[in-house]
Amino acid sequence: MNKWLPLVAAILMEVTATLSLRAAVDHPAWYALVTVGYLGAFVALGAALRAGLGVGVAYGVWAACGVVLTAVLAAVIFDDPLTATMGVGIALVIAGVLCVELGSQHAARKETSA
Repeated sequence: MNKWLPLVAAILMEVTATLSLRAAVDHPAWYALVTVGYLGAFVALGAALRAGLGVGVAYGVWAACGVVLTAVLAAVIFDDPLTATMGVGIALVIAGVLCVELGSQHAARKETSA
């Protein structure tokens, strides 16, 4: 099984749950999707870890993608602000995740060559 597929599922479920939480403020029926989304996200994150993703990489990518997608989709769906400063922050988050992933790949290559 592709170890990234459950992580993508975890990210999408977490973002769905978070956006549903915002919707639940006005319409409490959305809390059902909030609960299912967060539970599903943790189950999928666990599956990604079982598939071999390192916890630092999995959690970093999960959290960063969740922040970025939630900010962008909240701007589209709920008309939340998305300023230039926020754009810089999003770029920094993406750069940080890339650094963690590249560092993890470098460490894995170093282990196999030793």
